[in-house]
Amino acid sequence: MPEDGGVITQTVATTDYHTAGEPFRIVAEPPVPLPGDSVADRRARALASTDAQDLRRLLCSEPRGHADMYGGFIVPPDDDGAHLGVLFWHKDGFSTACGHGTIALGAWAVDTGLVAAPGDGAVDVVVDVPSGRVTARVHRAGGRTVGVDFVNVPSYVLARDLAVPTTWGTASATLTYGGAIYASVDATSLGLVVDPASYADLIAVGREIKQALDADGRAVHPTDPRLSGVYGTILHEDLGTDADGTVRQRNVTVFADGQVDRSPCGSGTCARLAVLAGDGRVGVGGPVLEHTSIVGSTFTGAVVGTTRVGDLPAVVPQVTGTAYRTGEHRFVVDPADTLVPGFVLR
Repeated sequence: MPEDGGVITQTVATTDYHTAGEPFRIVAEPPVPLPGDSVADRRARALASTDAQDLRRLLCSEPRGHADMYGGFIVPPDDDGAHLGVLFWHKDGFSTACGHGTIALGAWAVDTGLVAAPGDGAVDVVVDVPSGRVTARVHRAGGRTVGVDFVNVPSYVLARDLAVPTTWGTASATLTYGGAIYASVDATSLGLVVDPASYADLIAVGREIKQALDADGRAVHPTDPRLSGVYGTILHEDLGTDADGTVRQRNVTVFADGQVDRSPCGSGTCARLAVLAGDGRVGVGGPVLEHTSIVGSTFTGAVVGTTRVGDLPAVVPQVTGTAYRTGEHRFVVDPADTLVPGFVLR
């Protein structure tokens, strides 16, 4: 976005969706240069770009956004094997993966006609993201989108049983990669419940765990250092197992610097599937994971394949949900506005 004396002067058009309650703000034509040889390279350059960071801050920060806003800039794919590329962003930067965003992008691509879809049936929307190539399989009935399967990059456990001291006691954390690295911790082991009444405590302990494990230095991606570091903490509680083996869990994912996912977290659900597969509780052909969020929305997680990443066993995860359009916007900045790109309050 060109600047004039440090003040952003152009308008910015967005289409907003929510996936299971979590916002996703799509910028189809970002008014700033986002160069790079690949989507991963574009992300690395965006992190160092004043223009890209100012546009992200403008759309995330109040008065145009809020502390938990999320979105993506559409960019070219790495090659013609994908329909589009995307740079995911939140209030603290640019993330490597986003399952709820990929689900929203699948719905958006079909809604806008970018990808032709049948009135009844399914179509794949292939998306290049910083962590690799993913698929949003959009299901249609009667001319409407009724569900989207997010098929992610291989997901796997990096380390188990890591003792992390917190204000609520010592947590036992599992580090898992699901497009980003997550720390999974049983909330009940710390005397916490995943519900809105515990919101502030869950944010606080999620931040403590993330910061401790980042400082510990074990959150290292095996092949790409750009994907290293703890992205978020998944605080979960088990809700039991159905007669057919379906695993029911509730979680809240606290990511970036205290941001809360209102959905069950798409890439976080993939991380949980890798853990549960290692425990023998889910697998190819079933059972599945019914994953509930802090606001009561649900994703269904399934293992659709197995593979290996180096020496590590991995699963190919699929997360099913849906997304709904909530609005279209043209954001503007008055040249006299002194609160640009904005501010963040929690």
